[in-house]
Amino acid sequence: MSDPADKLRLDKWLWFARFFKSRSLAATQVGAGNVRVNGERVTKRATTISPGDVLTFSQGRVVRIVEVVALGTRRGPAPEAQTLYSDMSPPPPPKETPVPENPRFEGKGRPTKRDRRQGDLSRARHLE
Repeated sequence: MSDPADKLRLDKWLWFARFFKSRSLAATQVGAGNVRVNGERVTKRATTISPGDVLTFSQGRVVRIVEVVALGTRRGPAPEAQTLYSDMSPPPPPKETPVPENPRFEGKGRPTKRDRRQGDLSRARHLE
Protein backbone atom coordinates (compact mmCIF):
# COMPACT_ATOMS: atom_id res chain seq x y z
CA MET A 1 0.00 0.00 0.00
CA SER A 2 1.30 3.48 -0.80
CA ASP A 3 2.08 5.96 1.92
CA PRO A 4 -0.65 8.65 2.20
CA ALA A 5 2.07 11.25 2.75
CA ASP A 6 3.15 10.97 -0.91
CA LYS A 7 -0.21 12.25 -2.22
CA LEU A 8 -1.85 15.68 -2.12
CA ARG A 9 -5.11 17.22 -3.31
CA LEU A 10 -4.84 18.73 -6.78
CA ASP A 11 -6.37 22.09 -5.89
CA LYS A 12 -4.10 22.41 -2.87
CA TRP A 13 -0.97 21.62 -4.92
CA LEU A 14 -1.90 24.15 -7.63
CA TRP A 15 -2.22 26.75 -4.89
CA PHE A 16 1.06 25.68 -3.21
CA ALA A 17 2.87 25.95 -6.56
CA ARG A 18 1.46 29.49 -7.01
CA PHE A 19 -0.37 28.86 -10.27
CA PHE A 20 -3.50 30.42 -8.75
CA LYS A 21 -3.83 33.25 -6.23
CA SER A 22 -6.28 31.39 -4.00
CA ARG A 23 -7.16 27.80 -3.36
CA SER A 24 -10.78 28.50 -4.26
CA LEU A 25 -9.69 29.72 -7.74
CA ALA A 26 -7.70 26.51 -8.18
CA ALA A 27 -10.69 24.45 -7.02
CA THR A 28 -12.96 26.30 -9.47
CA GLN A 29 -10.64 25.53 -12.40
CA VAL A 30 -10.44 21.86 -11.44
CA GLY A 31 -14.20 21.65 -10.90
CA ALA A 32 -14.86 23.18 -14.32
CA GLY A 33 -12.82 20.40 -15.95
CA ASN A 34 -10.03 22.72 -17.10
CA VAL A 35 -7.24 20.57 -15.65
CA ARG A 36 -5.86 17.28 -16.98
CA VAL A 37 -3.83 14.83 -14.91
CA ASN A 38 -1.71 12.49 -17.01
CA GLY A 39 -3.83 13.36 -20.06
CA GLU A 40 -7.21 12.66 -18.44
CA ARG A 41 -9.67 15.45 -17.63
CA VAL A 42 -10.52 15.65 -13.93
CA THR A 43 -13.42 17.44 -12.26
CA LYS A 44 -12.94 16.32 -8.66
CA ARG A 45 -11.18 18.97 -6.61
CA ALA A 46 -9.94 16.29 -4.22
CA THR A 47 -8.15 14.30 -6.94
CA THR A 48 -4.88 13.16 -5.43
CA ILE A 49 -1.62 13.69 -7.26
CA SER A 50 1.87 12.44 -6.55
CA PRO A 51 5.36 13.21 -7.86
CA GLY A 52 5.73 12.22 -11.49
CA ASP A 53 2.19 13.22 -12.54
CA VAL A 54 1.88 15.57 -15.53
CA LEU A 55 -0.68 18.38 -15.26
CA THR A 56 -2.07 20.34 -18.21
CA PHE A 57 -4.16 23.47 -17.64
CA SER A 58 -4.67 26.93 -19.01
CA GLN A 59 -3.46 29.95 -17.13
CA GLY A 60 -4.81 33.06 -18.81
CA ARG A 61 -4.08 32.65 -22.52
CA VAL A 62 -1.17 30.29 -21.93
CA VAL A 63 -1.47 26.49 -21.76
CA ARG A 64 0.82 25.18 -19.03
CA ILE A 65 2.23 21.65 -18.96
CA VAL A 66 4.02 20.85 -15.72
CA GLU A 67 5.39 17.72 -14.11
CA VAL A 68 4.97 17.40 -10.36
CA VAL A 69 8.43 17.06 -8.81
CA ALA A 70 7.54 17.49 -5.13
CA LEU A 71 4.34 17.97 -3.16
CA GLY A 72 5.36 20.65 -0.68
CA THR A 73 3.99 21.31 2.78
CA ARG A 74 3.04 24.98 2.57
CA ARG A 75 2.48 27.89 0.20
CA GLY A 76 5.88 29.47 0.43
CA PRO A 77 7.68 32.17 -1.55
CA ALA A 78 7.93 31.93 -5.34
CA PRO A 79 11.45 30.42 -5.44
CA GLU A 80 10.29 27.65 -3.12
CA ALA A 81 7.14 27.10 -5.20
CA GLN A 82 9.20 26.73 -8.39
CA THR A 83 10.98 23.72 -6.91
CA LEU A 84 7.66 21.82 -6.79
CA TYR A 85 7.36 21.40 -10.56
CA SER A 86 9.23 21.06 -13.82
CA ASP A 87 7.82 23.27 -16.58
CA MET A 88 7.39 21.38 -19.87
CA SER A 89 5.30 24.07 -21.60
CA PRO A 90 6.29 24.98 -25.16
CA PRO A 91 7.98 28.37 -25.46
CA PRO A 92 5.69 31.22 -26.47
CA PRO A 93 5.83 32.30 -30.13
CA PRO A 94 8.11 35.28 -30.78
CA LYS A 95 6.38 38.63 -30.89
CA GLU A 96 6.46 40.40 -34.21
CA THR A 97 7.60 44.00 -34.04
CA PRO A 98 5.74 46.33 -36.40
CA VAL A 99 7.87 48.03 -39.04
CA PRO A 100 7.40 51.81 -38.87
CA GLU A 101 6.31 53.53 -42.08
CA ASN A 102 8.76 56.37 -41.63
CA PRO A 103 11.85 55.00 -39.89
CA ARG A 104 13.17 58.49 -39.20
CA PHE A 105 10.18 59.62 -37.12
CA GLU A 106 8.43 56.84 -35.20
CA GLY A 107 5.84 59.04 -33.53
CA LYS A 108 7.78 59.31 -30.32
CA GLY A 109 8.32 62.78 -28.98
CA ARG A 110 7.95 65.98 -30.92
CA PRO A 111 8.62 66.08 -34.66
CA THR A 112 11.43 68.31 -35.86
CA LYS A 113 10.66 71.57 -37.63
CA ARG A 114 11.57 69.98 -40.96
CA ASP A 115 9.24 66.99 -40.34
CA ARG A 116 6.41 69.36 -39.43
CA ARG A 117 6.89 71.43 -42.62
CA GLN A 118 6.87 68.30 -44.79
CA GLY A 119 3.72 67.09 -43.08
CA ASP A 120 2.06 70.48 -43.62
CA LEU A 121 3.05 70.48 -47.30
CA SER A 122 1.73 66.97 -47.87
CA ARG A 123 -1.59 67.88 -46.18
CA ALA A 124 -1.87 71.07 -48.31
CA ARG A 125 -1.28 69.08 -51.51
CA HIS A 126 -3.85 66.53 -50.43
CA LEU A 127 -6.51 69.22 -49.92
CA GLU A 128 -5.96 70.80 -53.36
